[in-house]
Amino acid sequence: MINGIINVYKERGYTSHDVVARLRGIFKQKKIGHTGTLDPEAEGVLPVCLGSGTKLCDMLTEKKKEYVAEFLFGITTDTQDITGTVLSERAVTVTEEEAKVCILGFLGDYEQIPPMYSACKVNGKRLYELAREGKEVERKPRPVTIYELEILSMSLPLVKIRIRCSKGTYIRTLCHDIGEKLGCGGAMKSLLRTEVDRFSLHGAKRLSEIEADVKAGRQAGLVIPVDEMFSDLPSIRVKEDCIGAVQNGNPLYLRQITGKSGWMDREQVRVYDNNGKFYGIYAFQVMTGNFKPVKMFLER
Repeated sequence: MINGIINVYKERGYTSHDVVARLRGIFKQKKIGHTGTLDPEAEGVLPVCLGSGTKLCDMLTEKKKEYVAEFLFGITTDTQDITGTVLSERAVTVTEEEAKVCILGFLGDYEQIPPMYSACKVNGKRLYELAREGKEVERKPRPVTIYELEILSMSLPLVKIRIRCSKGTYIRTLCHDIGEKLGCGGAMKSLLRTEVDRFSLHGAKRLSEIEADVKAGRQAGLVIPVDEMFSDLPSIRVKEDCIGAVQNGNPLYLRQITGKSGWMDREQVRVYDNNGKFYGIYAFQVMTGNFKPVKMFLER
């Protein structure tokens, strides 16, 4: 089984699940998962985890993301992008300066109501399923954070912006909310995800490129090892006669490892055996004087 992460460039027309399905066929393994849904019409960076790397899916979903989006003022739709049914059309009478002030006013924290056409669940059912049935339900606002917001170009009614935001932020909804605040409405025209944590457009590969590399035997260069995601953490090695402890996910004592001394409480480390095999992330507990497992990545 292949373990690690691939930086995939998701193209328009594919769902995130489509990407996973294609990769299962390319790599001939079932244990593959994506790290956060991208709408079918959106494109860009989609880290995909393989094998033991699937344990990273929830961790990467939590990370900050960056997007470039285009949106149109003067229109609202049921999907909050231009692929949906038009609900209203209004004249755009605001000036570029008024639009700029409004857009930049969304920097920081704000309460965002998830769109009906989204994967959020209400009473165990996904919102998009209810929306396709013609139903609309009450959604509670959720706190999101816009860390960076840059206007790349503006020629009203079209605006292009760059957004760096927290998990759970819907860019379609941000465009909609900006339009509502200006009183003319807004709908997203295009969306490109440019970054997810350390993954960027640079190095992202399309499915056709991945398939060609695998067929040519170049798959090793595609997959980023799991432990590289924790390269900022110090590492320790388990002594050979104590390897059974880490294989069973047991705590590790100082006498069982080699590495630096002077550990701080809850300091996290990467754990390897003497052959360089990666086992997982442990954290030091001052009270007990040992390392306890945080997340195991046993690569069988």
